[in-house]
Amino acid sequence: MERFELIAPCHFGLEAVLKREIQDLGYEISCVEDGRVSFYGDAEAICRANIFLRTAERVLLKVGSFKALTFEELFQNTKAIPWEKYIPKDGKFWVAKAASVKSKLFSPSDIQSIMKKAMVNRMKENYDVEWFEETGASYPVRVFLMKDMVTVGIDTSGVSLHKRGYRQLSSKAPITETLAAALILLTPWKKDRILVDPFCGCGTFPIEAAMIAANIAPGMNRSFLAEEWTNLIPKKEWYAVIDEANEMVNDDIQVDIQGYDIDGDVIRAARENAKEAGVEHLIHFQERAVKDLNHPKKYGFVITNPPYGERLEEKENLPNLYREFGESFKRLDSWSAYMITSYEDTERYFGRKADKNRKIYNGMLRTYFYQFNGPKPPKPKK
Repeated sequence: MERFELIAPCHFGLEAVLKREIQDLGYEISCVEDGRVSFYGDAEAICRANIFLRTAERVLLKVGSFKALTFEELFQNTKAIPWEKYIPKDGKFWVAKAASVKSKLFSPSDIQSIMKKAMVNRMKENYDVEWFEETGASYPVRVFLMKDMVTVGIDTSGVSLHKRGYRQLSSKAPITETLAAALILLTPWKKDRILVDPFCGCGTFPIEAAMIAANIAPGMNRSFLAEEWTNLIPKKEWYAVIDEANEMVNDDIQVDIQGYDIDGDVIRAARENAKEAGVEHLIHFQERAVKDLNHPKKYGFVITNPPYGERLEEKENLPNLYREFGESFKRLDSWSAYMITSYEDTERYFGRKADKNRKIYNGMLRTYFYQFNGPKPPKPKK
């Protein structure tokens, strides 16, 4: 089977988590850059990456890379890519997104139109036609320009991979599923340890944790653009990977995963989302304020996305909210806490300096993942 180079974009600051996921799937890493990890794989790898990766935003099939300082160079180098190898005669193709950083060519709309023109020219010559019907499968192209180096990929995923399909209802400021999964994987939490999210909103952290615990592949219940690429990926590959994913599920497990929120409507939405994800039996949701956070057992984990106060009137409530959170956490003897927030006074009002904090970009918003480590539990006696 032909070997491709694939590109998986992710949140800035979480490349190491995605790299580990890709290696765990058995693929060789070719390059790690800010916000993306590239690796080698065949047609089956496209299916497996889309279905199994928890922290990637999408999977791109890399078709070319070159330097371009002028639009003429962009045109000629784009035209030199063997598009006919990837896109059939009836394929629908367009440059869906262009991003440029520190490059001479910086206008996304100009980059998109010139590249589309070059693709059409190349394919006209190879398919010996003047007009493309574009009635077949979709092949959206995405291009990144970084310091005049152009990287070109075809999007195999379609809708972003953070859309697992379970979140029918969401709260005011939900964390994305891919970011939640990546943050959980950054912690030492394992399914035999307690996990509580006291600001659970629509339930993303508890649901992603339950899916990790039950080994439920995040892409099992959704579709992908490349399912229609029968010229590159036989349908049987998709069926085989779905069978692999189904065989790996183990939802007959005992876990202690809890989600609290002060808003009863939001808790009802979280329960519905958990039901859609097939993990409602693994999570206990409850309407509860952060000041009432408690648990009788030791060595648990709090993993959460507390309010940031992006609006002025909300910011006024933050000192008291983080103070209450800190006081509640003090009562949780031997627990660890992990929180993502953009609130600058987090440590001051939480009442403790973080053991570690990690800068992560949530979209364009700079946030910090604060890590307050508790002691490790004693090893069980043999």
